[in-house]
Amino acid sequence: MTASESELRLAAHVVRGLAIDAVQRARSGHPGMPMGMADVAVALWLDHLRFVPEDPQWAGRDRFVLSAGHGSMLLYALLHLGGYDLPLDELRQFRQLHSRTPGHPEVGITPGVETSTGPLGQGFGNGVGMALAARMEAARFGAPHLAAHRVFGIVSDGDLMEGVSAEAASLAGHLRLGNLVYLYDDNRITIDGSTSITFTEDVGKRFEAYGWRVLELTDAHDPAAIRAALAAATTSDGRPTLVRCRSTIGFGSPGKADTPGVHGAPLGADEVRATKQALGLPEEEFWVPDEVRALFEAAADRGRGRASAFADAVKTWRTADPERAALHDRFVARTVPEDLLQQLVAAAGDAPAAATRALSGKVIQKAAELVPSLVGGSADLDASCKTNIRGSGTVTADDASGRNLAFGIREHAMGAILNGMALHDGYLPMGSTFLVFADYMRPAIRLAALMGLPVTYVFTHDSVMVGEDGPTHQPVEQAVSLRIIPHLHVFRPADGVEVAAAWTHALTRRVGPTALLLTRQDLPALDRPAGCRPEDALRGGYVVRNPESPIGVVVASGSEVSLAVAAAEALSREGRELRVVSMPCIKVFLDQERAWRESVLPPGLPVFAIELGRPEHWCILTGRLDRVIGLERFGASAPAEVLAEEFGFTPDTVAEQLRAMLD
Repeated sequence: MTASESELRLAAHVVRGLAIDAVQRARSGHPGMPMGMADVAVALWLDHLRFVPEDPQWAGRDRFVLSAGHGSMLLYALLHLGGYDLPLDELRQFRQLHSRTPGHPEVGITPGVETSTGPLGQGFGNGVGMALAARMEAARFGAPHLAAHRVFGIVSDGDLMEGVSAEAASLAGHLRLGNLVYLYDDNRITIDGSTSITFTEDVGKRFEAYGWRVLELTDAHDPAAIRAALAAATTSDGRPTLVRCRSTIGFGSPGKADTPGVHGAPLGADEVRATKQALGLPEEEFWVPDEVRALFEAAADRGRGRASAFADAVKTWRTADPERAALHDRFVARTVPEDLLQQLVAAAGDAPAAATRALSGKVIQKAAELVPSLVGGSADLDASCKTNIRGSGTVTADDASGRNLAFGIREHAMGAILNGMALHDGYLPMGSTFLVFADYMRPAIRLAALMGLPVTYVFTHDSVMVGEDGPTHQPVEQAVSLRIIPHLHVFRPADGVEVAAAWTHALTRRVGPTALLLTRQDLPALDRPAGCRPEDALRGGYVVRNPESPIGVVVASGSEVSLAVAAAEALSREGRELRVVSMPCIKVFLDQERAWRESVLPPGLPVFAIELGRPEHWCILTGRLDRVIGLERFGASAPAEVLAEEFGFTPDTVAEQLRAMLD
């Protein structure tokens, strides 16, 4: 069933009406973008998009990313009409507490929403990650059917102004992601007025320079022109495609179309009536005629037919290549062996001293062997971050079968692309850079935590002990700034056993991201007390020095654990015994049962903490800032051992400070 041009117009007007009504009822929202892009979006869904509403996670579906997440009612209207489990009552509850129609799309809340968008540019990067994931999966497992689906997205002026989209677009063009099509809502209006105030570049030429194909849709409200543009866009020439859609924000509104006033506020009751009259819609709220529902049901039937053909292709492939099919099963399930921790501990080895970044590199090799889902790379820092998976190639435009990703110096895009890969299913992606540059990735890290994605961040050079590179490269506030992100688990391991535990946690966690903070400098292997097991490190905090009658507890993570032990040994010679606790992950420790927490930090004993960074977060355990030895200034350029003396992080100076605290 192919819709006529008049039917396309009617369906687009119905989408506009739903968006207008929902925003008006909520008394907040962004009606202008849904009204402006309804014609293009409806044509995409009715003519091209492959979806099965009763199976939103069907592996062969096309992904639709609304990077311009402020226009969420466009997506909700399409999902409702498409037959997803999103009834009209949910549209009536737009932006209300506990509804499935929040102000910006959120994955896991609304069936059919592929990613949480709103921070502009992030959805653009997510879509690049999804398209890249599809290419890699098909190439690695020799399954062309896995690459048959496409990634479509609607992006706005705001998306294309944000730097993250520039980085992601550059990489997408370099890798020739021909399965990616973005529809650029070029309405020339932002919140503050015309885009001419700030945005006068030639977007088309910029994307052509990135290696994209750029198509012009000069009237985004002409069904014939839209169909021609989409037909061209979905005929891939091996490059990602940007369709520049000249649209009118708030299309149909007699008083507010093509003005900033329709961007982020309801039309108002009088303008709603005038707009519906201009569009030929009845005044009835949330009106949907049967003929429009029939159009979307026909599109869903097309998807069901594709799903049946997809299932047949899977059967044929499994019969022809059972070995790779079995490996793919493990990949999709994100399978890890039951003895993962033990194998990773063995891989870390028993060297008397090593940098945790180097130990992590050894662990990654074993993890890649055991966990097919692990892929990733760095922002041009493999030599420093040690994340390269040896024996596997690097993904290129011509060969996507490898497991290593060369992101280039693009931390912003790396974070967003990792999220898109994790959302694609099957992947346990990792990305790496220096800890101080985690700031570049923070929006994407926050969204990974919000969406509960199993992404791993490998952040090396984790303190002022970076040394000669100086304060621009020495993280002071980054560790604590990551720890305060809800649902992000931050592991700062002290030796090989803890590195193995950190990776085990990251590879087995399915409800959120994990950050590993690793040293540049060598650390000694810890001499643990009898009965201490590697599994204890998985609890976030455990005892590594346990004298008989301690008068206090010193807590630390990473490089400061061995420092705490040395300081405690110095005080022991004076008859003052301190327990030392390694706390690689505060959040995980605080999630343990009370009995474990109190066995590690006995009630009644004062708790002290040491960290080569901002001290405030450790007050969660110490209760007082004056019981934390930290660093409240930026670093300096000098050899690491000189900086340790300068900032008072040597065994003698730490022992002196602990002595004063005890007194």
